[in-house]
Amino acid sequence: MELSNRLLDPAKKGIVVSDCCNMIEEQLASKSGISGMALKAAFAALKGIKPGYINGAVEQLLPSCLTAIDPIWNQGVQNGDPVGHLVASSSVTADALLSVTDEKVKNSSRQIVKGTYEKLRGSAKKHVEEAVPDFAKVIEKHAMV
Repeated sequence: MELSNRLLDPAKKGIVVSDCCNMIEEQLASKSGISGMALKAAFAALKGIKPGYINGAVEQLLPSCLTAIDPIWNQGVQNGDPVGHLVASSSVTADALLSVTDEKVKNSSRQIVKGTYEKLRGSAKKHVEEAVPDFAKVIEKHAMV
């Protein structure tokens, strides 16, 4: 069964989105230095677009993100450790996730979204790779039940 079928079931979707948003907030809080300040400022700008913007973005992107990482997850299932495989394949996982956001931003009509994303895209892979273990835990929490 595909990840999107398991995690986007109407009975689970809201809590999965909430857990992803909490994970993003925790990742942001852990960032320091100049790049951390830039990320925090960017997310503050995105939150300023409208209340609930991040939650809505996660809800909208999650189906495509799950589809993008489904092959990686399935390889891990075949090896007996899907979470470990996602983490061990964090570079590939990050590329799959960023391909989704790249496409979404490319088609966005919101200049603040495009501008913010373009400024941060160069360092995004490093940050996404760092978040993969926590994202894998969110997936495990909801996919394995």
